[in-house]
Amino acid sequence: MFGGESFSGTPICHNCHMCGRYRLSRRKQLIDEYFDTVSDGCEWTPRYNIAPTQPVPVVRQNPKEPIRELSMMRWGLIPSWVKDSSVAAKMINARSETAAAKPAFREALKSRRCVLPADAFYEWQRTGKNEQPYCFEVNEGEMFGFAGIWDRWRDPSGKTVETCSILTTTPNVVTSAIHDRMPVILDPDSYDLWLDPGMQDASAASEMLKPYGAQVMRCYPISTRINHVANDDEDCSAPAAELVEFQARLFS
Repeated sequence: MFGGESFSGTPICHNCHMCGRYRLSRRKQLIDEYFDTVSDGCEWTPRYNIAPTQPVPVVRQNPKEPIRELSMMRWGLIPSWVKDSSVAAKMINARSETAAAKPAFREALKSRRCVLPADAFYEWQRTGKNEQPYCFEVNEGEMFGFAGIWDRWRDPSGKTVETCSILTTTPNVVTSAIHDRMPVILDPDSYDLWLDPGMQDASAASEMLKPYGAQVMRCYPISTRINHVANDDEDCSAPAAELVEFQARLFS
C-alpha cells in the first residue's frame, strides 16, 4: 500500500497499492557490495521516499556470464506488448499468488526476475478520516531485496524502456496490523535461484514468494511528511517521537 502522490504530484489513495513507497538510503558502493553486483554505469544517490514511475536500482543476473548486474529501471511494469505506457502506474505491484496466470506478468515471472534493493518500506493505516504512515525495517534498518519482475517496452519513437514491478504476498504478524498485503522480501540464500534466467519454472519461482520472518522485522509510526513526493530526506523515515512513545505505552 504505497501512497501519497503520483510522480506528477497528483494525490492518490494510499490504499490503491500495497507497496507504493520505499527507502534505499545506502550509497551505490554499499549496494554493489551487499548484492555482489557490477554496475552498467548507473548512478544512485541515497533516497528516502522512492515513488512509482521513478527510476530505481535493480539487480539482474547476466544471462551469459555468472555475474550480477545493477542497472536502473522505471518502477511500474509496462508489458512489451502494450501500446500505452500509462499502465505503468497501475503495475508497480504484482500479486505473487496470481502472477503466473496473468498475461502481464507470467512470462516475466518465468524468465525476467530481478531483485530491488531497499532498506525500508512504508505503509499507511487508516484511522477514521486520517491515515497514519509507518516505516517497516528488517533488523533495524539493514539492507534487503524485494522480489521483482521486469520487462522491455518500446515507445513510439523506438526507444527501449526497461520497467519493473514488486511482487506482494500475504502479510506477516508485523505488517498485518497495518495492511493486508506486504512486499515479498527474499531470503539472501534465494537470490541465486531467483535471479537465474535459466530457471524458468514458474511454480518453483512462486515457492520463494512467502511472507518474510516477522521476528526480524519492526515497524514504527512516522510523520505525514512521507506523503509528499517532494520530501526526500532522512526526516521522512524518522520516528514520530510522540507516536512511538504512545505505541510503547500501549504495548507495555
